[in-house]
Amino acid sequence: EKPVLFKQELQNEEAKEGKQVRLTCELSKPGTPVKWMKGDTVLHASEKYEIKQQGTVAELIIRDVKSVDA
Repeated sequence: EKPVLFKQELQNEEAKEGKQVRLTCELSKPGTPVKWMKGDTVLHASEKYEIKQQGTVAELIIRDVKSVDA
């Protein structure tokens, strides 16, 4: 079985404090589970984080961005 690769790497995004930011990556194989992390911490869906995945595209939306989210 072929390894899963990034077709589109994660890009740096800028957002104003209090707004939201969307981080997107695209994988070579649809339905591959994606784990979003900040350092060693795994991020889970919550009021702060919205995690979406459709086909090969995975998205993380961070709401109410603060400087600690950098």
